[in-house]
Formats: sequence, structure tokens, C-alpha cells
Amino acid sequence: MSGKRSIFEEVSDNTPRSGPVAPGVIDRGRGGARRGIRIWLIGLFVLVLAMIAVGGLTRLTGSGLSITEWRPITGALPPMSEVEWQAEFEKYQAIDQFMIENRWMELADFKEIYWWEWGHRQLGRVIGLVWAVGFLGFLVLRQIPPGWTKRLLIPGVLGGVQGAIGWWMVTSGVTQGQGVTAVASYRLAVHLGLAFAILGLLAWYVFLLGRSERDLMQARRAREGRLFGLSTGWLHFTFLQILIGAMVAGIDAGRSYTDWPLMGGQVFPPNAWYIEAGWRNLFENPGLVQFIHRVTGYLLLAFSFVVWLRGRRSAHDRTRVAFNAAFAALLLQVALGIMTVVYGVPWQVAILHQMLAVVVFVLILRARFLSGYPRAISLREGRA
Repeated sequence: MSGKRSIFEEVSDNTPRSGPVAPGVIDRGRGGARRGIRIWLIGLFVLVLAMIAVGGLTRLTGSGLSITEWRPITGALPPMSEVEWQAEFEKYQAIDQFMIENRWMELADFKEIYWWEWGHRQLGRVIGLVWAVGFLGFLVLRQIPPGWTKRLLIPGVLGGVQGAIGWWMVTSGVTQGQGVTAVASYRLAVHLGLAFAILGLLAWYVFLLGRSERDLMQARRAREGRLFGLSTGWLHFTFLQILIGAMVAGIDAGRSYTDWPLMGGQVFPPNAWYIEAGWRNLFENPGLVQFIHRVTGYLLLAFSFVVWLRGRRSAHDRTRVAFNAAFAALLLQVALGIMTVVYGVPWQVAILHQMLAVVVFVLILRARFLSGYPRAISLREGRA
């Protein structure tokens, strides 16, 4: 019989064991499958980010209506001969955009805008393929963690819906004899809004998979409820401003008034409401749409300041840093938005403004995540 041991006596690491300790149910799925799925989702995130950038450049170059048909399968191949190119050009020549704005175009000019739109659609096909191969691969290999199958199905479904909405948007501009030379701004807003929703969903999944289930369950106990609610409102408010920005871009309202802080020398822009247009002024009057975007931006800035002040008082270092980063990015976005208007919306500044909106959106989402799942402080390492 062994003698009594002090409660402070260290236990030797050489103590024999019957075998490796099996992980609990909570920890299952934290190995290769979790890491692999996270890498796959990060790849999808990068592709969707590229899709938003290419979509913005397609709009800024006036290329979005160059392909007048929706052929999800056969459209993957571009014209392969001069005869096919001429046939595509003739289809474009029949719509109002060409008849009113681009009658000067030759075949070589048409090819330039065609490649932008074709590349945009092709990138959408690549995203769909990457999602399908990854999802089916993990599913067949039974590597999807419990509870994640339906979650990982959602981005694919939304991607399919996005393709249909993209064509619904294009059809609003592919007209003959109606005098329409661009897509409907509200349809553009729906299209961009869904892209941001997909991007946010992927980012949220990446955040979740970056930590073990045990860690997440423990972190929820330290959740800062009020801060989480404020950051949720912050995220939704920012999303609304992004949608309004898409409305501005859809009717090129950014060029209607290039002075700031006034608009046409007035607080409320002249000719911002036409009686005969009624409620359509909210979507189609460039001065009013830009005014709404500006005012919403001011309100968002004020609300962001309130949320940031609350975030600075978080008990967790990484949460405070996350709110600081999100607020700093938003301040930069406000400055860039003013610059975009004052300089008459040059495409280089406009696309930077759009991509910085993505950065702001994701950083706010990360701040929200850390307020809901804060990183615990470790006595040994200083932080977890």
C-alpha cells in the first residue's frame, strides 16, 4: 500500500495510462474537417469579394447590358468566331442602351464591355462550382461536423437565387423602345444586398469554425448582451446604407451634386421632388436619392460613435480592438464618400468606396461576433 501523499505533491507525467483520452462530444469535429471546411469557406469568401469588385467595375464601365440573354450553361463559352461575335453585337445593337448612348460603338468597342460582363458571369459559375464540389465532397466523406450540413447548404442556395436576381436585374435594362439605358436601381440594390448577405454569412461561419465548440459554449456565458444588441443594430444600419448607396450608383446620382456639405448651394437640393413622379422620386430622382444617402450617412456616423463608446468599455481586450477597428474603417469610409462626390465619382475612387464598404461591414460583423463570443483571458498567456 502506498503512503499518504501531500495535496501539493506533483503527479509525475510518467504515470502509465491505459490509452489515449477520448475527446468529449463537444470537442468532436474540431480536427481536420473543421479546419478544412474553414479553409474552403475562406476561399468562397475571397471569390465572393472578387465578385463584388468585378460587379462594381462592370457597372462603372457600362458593361452590364452587353450580354442580352441568360444562358446558365451554354453562356459559359464566349463567342469563338467573328460570325458569333457579330451575332452578339447585333443583339446588343437592338436594345435602347446602344440606340441612345452607344451608337458610336464598333465591334472592337463592344468586345471590351462584353468581356467585363462575361467575366462577371463566369466568376459566378466558378463560385457555384467551388461551393458544390466542396459541399458534396465533405458530405460524401462524412466530414461535416454535427449541425453544420444545413448551414453549409444555405450559401449554395443563396448563390443560386443570386444568379436569378442578377438576370432579373439585367432584364430591367434590356429594353427596346422604352428609352431605358440602365438597370433598375432598386433591383441593383437587391442584387448587391444579397451579395453582402452571402459574404456576411460566410464570414460568420469562418469566425465560428475558428474556435472549438467547447470554447464557443464557454464564451457564450461571458456574452455582453447590450453590446451585442448595439452591434447588431450597427450592422443592420450599415447594411441599409449600403443598399441606399446601390440606389445612388444605379441612377448615377453621385454626379448630380458635387458640392459638400451643401447640395447645389442649399441644404435640401433643388428639384429634389417632382409632383408628377410622386413616390418614384425616392428611387429615381438623383438629387433626392443622393440627399437620402448623405443624411443616412450622418445618422450612421452618429450611431456608430455611440456604439464605439460602448465597445471601448468592453471587459475584453480583443472586443475593444475589434470595435476600434470597425469605427476607424467607418470614419475612413465617410471621408472617402465625400471625396467620391466632390471629385465627380471617378471610377477608381468609386470602386475603392465600394470595397471599403465591404471592409466596414465585415469588421462590424467581427465586433458583433466578439461581443457575443468574447475571448476569455488566460492567466498563463494573458489572453486566450
